[in-house]
Amino acid sequence: MDPRIIKQLGDELYTALRECRTLAPLTEQYSDITIDDAYHISLHMLNRRVDDDNETIVGKKIGVTSKPVQDMLGVFQPDFGFLTDAMVYPDGADIPVADNLIQPRAEGEIAFRLKQDLVGPGVTEADVLAATETIMPCFEIVDSRIDDWKIKIQDTVADNASCGVYVLGDCEVDPRDHDLPGLKMKIYKNGELHSEGLGSAVQGNPLTAVAWLANTLGEFGIPFKAGEVILSGSLAPLIPVVPGDEMSLEIEGVGGCSCKFV
Repeated sequence: MDPRIIKQLGDELYTALRECRTLAPLTEQYSDITIDDAYHISLHMLNRRVDDDNETIVGKKIGVTSKPVQDMLGVFQPDFGFLTDAMVYPDGADIPVADNLIQPRAEGEIAFRLKQDLVGPGVTEADVLAATETIMPCFEIVDSRIDDWKIKIQDTVADNASCGVYVLGDCEVDPRDHDLPGLKMKIYKNGELHSEGLGSAVQGNPLTAVAWLANTLGEFGIPFKAGEVILSGSLAPLIPVVPGDEMSLEIEGVGGCSCKFV
């Protein structure tokens, strides 16, 4: 793809983000767009956030890892993106929707905090476990800048993996003390049980998902860095949220996380 078009689309996505509005799917405008093109569009959008808004990269995310999410979105391979310091909210936070989010959906996830660098390709599940300091419960609030979530894999990669904001639980535990595929999560919406999921929903094992992300980004020359947070993907279907909704989750033996939309 022409670098001028990559820049143009990255600028359009950045402007849509800042103006809280959506765009027509990029794949409808450019049918030949590749995942590599989409990644470079995403990087341009990210660089606008870093250069223009003084945001700092604090982690990475993998998305569309579980079958329920893939079926819901019609996207059948994982996407990947970056986290900045402007995206994170504390446990129990009030998250504004107006002038902040467009069409948000909540995901219950397991987040990893790294204690050492990981550089793909060649990263294994054992490497991920050795490099991880703690895991914690997490809500990722995904939010597409594409009309009505009508996305293909290229659209969501270009749109920074449809990342909106995220909430980290206060409970951090050693992953070596837990069977990660067997971790059980319950998600509540407005005090009622909404859905459940297992750690195995993300590529069979959250460690597998994080290793895939390290290796995929490694092919683009992007490392995982000590201290970063890595979001490993949703354990259950996405949950649309609007102002007034309260979300909470519990991971058996690990702890919980909550937020309210205002």
